[in-house]
Amino acid sequence: MDRSRIAILIPAFREAATIGSIVRAAREHAEVIVVDDASPDETGAEAARAGAIVIRNETNLGYDGTLNRAFEEALARGFAYAITMDADGEHDPALVASFKSLLADEGMPLVLGVRPHKQRFAEIVMGLYVRLRFGARDILCGMKGYDLRLAAENRGFDHTNSIGTELAINSLRRGTSFRQIPVRGTRRLDAPRFDRRLRANMRIFAALGEIVRADIRGLFG
Repeated sequence: MDRSRIAILIPAFREAATIGSIVRAAREHAEVIVVDDASPDETGAEAARAGAIVIRNETNLGYDGTLNRAFEEALARGFAYAITMDADGEHDPALVASFKSLLADEGMPLVLGVRPHKQRFAEIVMGLYVRLRFGARDILCGMKGYDLRLAAENRGFDHTNSIGTELAINSLRRGTSFRQIPVRGTRRLDAPRFDRRLRANMRIFAALGEIVRADIRGLFG
């Protein structure tokens, strides 16, 4: 497949230690867009040296805001497909080949990664609801693949601070076909860059609340 049709989107905040190797490995499969979320270190410079298209947020926008910019850039550059992945090594770049095959060769519009474990209690709760409601086993996994027409239909990636789930959830609500594949990588030992544990659990429950409210509106609206 023509690599110019697919973009790997990587939000990054203070990931100078890992971003270079991630970008180099990912670029073996597709073009890479890194959005540096106003990192105080050399994250953006390391990504650029590794060959990524780099955009820098002037102020910290958080995970969803950073991915919004990545999707906007991918759409503006005319890419047909996008794969999101993390900058810290938790998603093996070699998996991009499987995502590409499902998206472009098999025509699957939505591909969802499934991690071997959940990190937080809130993830387990949200995961159970989403699995029962939509059949998706790990909606919070950051490695997902999209036909970018889904983003156009959704008028963007995220509007609700959904921790990277809104586009996938809304696509599932519209009956979009999807596949799920196991995602592996190197589990980080330090704290996640985008959120600490207590705040992360609160954000996950807030995102779940928005999903439930939208489901209720759909039933009674």
